Amino acid sequence: MKKITVLFLAVMSIHFLFDQEIFAQSQRWQQSVSYQMDIEMDVKTNQYTGKQTIAYSNNSPDTLNQLFFHLYYNAFQPNSMMDVRSRSISDPDRRVGDRISKLSPEEIGFIHVESLLINGQEVEMEEVGTILEVQLPEPILPHSTVLLESEFIAQVPLQIRRAGRDNAEGVRYSMSQWYPKLANYDEQGWHANPYIGREFYGIWGDFDVKITIDKSYILGGTGYLQNNNEIGYGYEDEGVEVKNPSGATHTWHFYAPKVHDFMWAADPNYTHEKLITEDGITLHHLYVKNKETKNTWPKLKEYTAKTMAYLSERYGAYPYKQYSVIQGGDGGMEYPMATLITGHRPMGSLVGVMMHELAHSWFQGVLASNESLYPWMDEGFTTYASTLSMSANYLKPTANENPLKGAYVGYERLVKSGLEEPLSTHADHFHTNTAYGSASYSKGALFLAQLGYIIGEETRNKAMLRYWEAWKFKHPNVNDFIRIMEKESGIELDWYKEYWVNSTKTIDYVISEVTEKDNALTVMLERKGLMPMPIDLIVTYENGEKESYYFPLAIMRGGKAAESDLPERVKTSRWPWTNETIEISIDQSTSKVASIQIDPSERMADIDKSNNLWTSAK
Repeated sequence: MKKITVLFLAVMSIHFLFDQEIFAQSQRWQQSVSYQMDIEMDVKTNQYTGKQTIAYSNNSPDTLNQLFFHLYYNAFQPNSMMDVRSRSISDPDRRVGDRISKLSPEEIGFIHVESLLINGQEVEMEEVGTILEVQLPEPILPHSTVLLESEFIAQVPLQIRRAGRDNAEGVRYSMSQWYPKLANYDEQGWHANPYIGREFYGIWGDFDVKITIDKSYILGGTGYLQNNNEIGYGYEDEGVEVKNPSGATHTWHFYAPKVHDFMWAADPNYTHEKLITEDGITLHHLYVKNKETKNTWPKLKEYTAKTMAYLSERYGAYPYKQYSVIQGGDGGMEYPMATLITGHRPMGSLVGVMMHELAHSWFQGVLASNESLYPWMDEGFTTYASTLSMSANYLKPTANENPLKGAYVGYERLVKSGLEEPLSTHADHFHTNTAYGSASYSKGALFLAQLGYIIGEETRNKAMLRYWEAWKFKHPNVNDFIRIMEKESGIELDWYKEYWVNSTKTIDYVISEVTEKDNALTVMLERKGLMPMPIDLIVTYENGEKESYYFPLAIMRGGKAAESDLPERVKTSRWPWTNETIEISIDQSTSKVASIQIDPSERMADIDKSNNLWTSAK
C-alpha cells in the first residue's frame, strides 16, 4: 500500500477517536469520511475524469453490507426522474420545465463509475438513475474504517438546475454535485434519495481535491487553495510574484476540512476580489465584470462582511477562515464555504440573495439538518435570519415595520390556496412546488418568529446560540431543536411542534363577546382555529393608559419571563387547550376600557386578524 494511503488511514483513525469523544456528548453517532480526488477537465468536450480515494469510517453500531453513491449529474438526461417529475407536476420549476427532455447527447450530464475497490477488492455495483448501488464483498463492521478507490468519467450538463456549464449569464462551469458522493447512513438508516429536485444531505469529512484545467481558467469554491502562490489570479500572498508555468494547464489544489460537500466554479473571465474581515475571515468574490456587474459587485463585498459579522453574533461564530461568493448557477444555491449566485441583478436583489445564501452556512453548512426530511429547518431558519439581516444592514426600515411580514403573507396565501401540506412531508414528495416552497421558506421562518412570541424574544435569541453550540456539525432534527428551546425557556413546547410541523391546523382567535356590569368588563376570548396558542392582549383605557396581558396555555407549564403575572385588576384561569373559550374579567373602577386587541405585535400567524380588535361604543 502506498505511503499516502497508510497516512490517510492513520489520520482517519485519529479523526475517528476524536469524533467518538465529541459525538458521545449528544449520544448521537455519525459516520465520517475523507475524500482525495484528482480531476482532469477537458474544456473542449466538457468532460472530465476523476480518481477518487475515500477513507470511510463506520461509527455506527450496525454492520453494513451495502454502500450507496449519489451520481447527481445523471438527473440531466431525458426521462430521468427529475425530467419526468418536472414535466408532470402541475407547477414545474420554470428553470427546468421540459428542458431536460430536449438535451442532446453533448448537452446531457452523466457520472459513470468505471471501477470501484474496497480495501483492494472488487465490488458488485449497479447504476440506478442517480444512485450507484454497491454490494460489498465483505461487510463493514461497526467502528471500522475501509478504503474505497474508484475511477470515474463525467460530462457537465448544460446549465439547467444548480449545476452545469454555460449558464444564462455566460459563466462556463458551475460545478456542484459533480462527483460520486457517498450517501449518508445515520440513526434512521440509509439516505439514498434519488435526485429529483430538492437539496442535499452529506457526511462530515475532509476534502483534498486537485483539479487540472486549462490555465486560462480562474477557479473558486469550497476549501482553502493550497498552492496559491503558484496559481496567482489574486490568490497569491501579498508581495509574491507568480511565474507563468509552462504547459497548457494549471492544477488547482484545494483542501476543505470538516465539510459535507465540495463545490467549485471556473471561468476564464472571472474578476477575483478579496476582503479580509475584522475577524480574519477572507471573503472571495468572483464575477464576470461587464455592464451588469461592474457597479454592483464591487459594493457587494462590504455587505458580505457586514452579514458575516451580524450572523456570527446572533447564531454562532462562523467556523471557517474563508467564504466565496461566486457568479454562476441558476439563481442562488448554498454550499460549504461558498455560494453560487446569478449576478445580473440590481443592488438590492444582489445583496438579498447573497445574504440568504450566506445564512445557509449556519443552518445547512454547519448544523446541516437532513433537508429531505426537514427542509424548513434550513430554508425556513435561513429565511428568518437573512430577512432580519437584510432589514438591519440594507433596508433599514422604520421601527414599527415587521421585517418578516412577507413570510406571514406567504404563509397566509398558502393556507388560502388549499395546497398546504404538513412541514413533515418529505421534500421530494410535496404534491406541488408551491406547497414545498411556501411551507419550507415562509412557514419555516414563522416557526422561529412565533417562538419569540411564545417564549419571549430574548429567550429565543439566547436559545439560538445554545442550539449552535450544542448541535453544530451533528445534523440535528426537530426534536433536538425543540428540546433546546424547552431547556432555555423552561416551557413545554411539544404541542407547538406537533401542530405547526405535523399538521396543517391554523390559528384564529377572536374577541367574541364583551359585556359590562358595574365596574367590571367581561371579555370572552374564543379559539376559532384548530391550533391553540398563548395570547398576548393589550388593553387601552380611556385615560390613555395601556396594559399588556399574557395568557399562556396550561400545557405550556410556564410562560414568558416577566410576562406571566397578571395585574390584580385582571381575573381569569389558566386556559386548557380543550376549551374553545376563556373568560377574562377586567376591573374598570379606575378607568374604563377603550379597546382590546389580540396580539398587537402581529407575531402570531392568525389567519384572520379582522376579528382581533374590540373598541367600546362611543
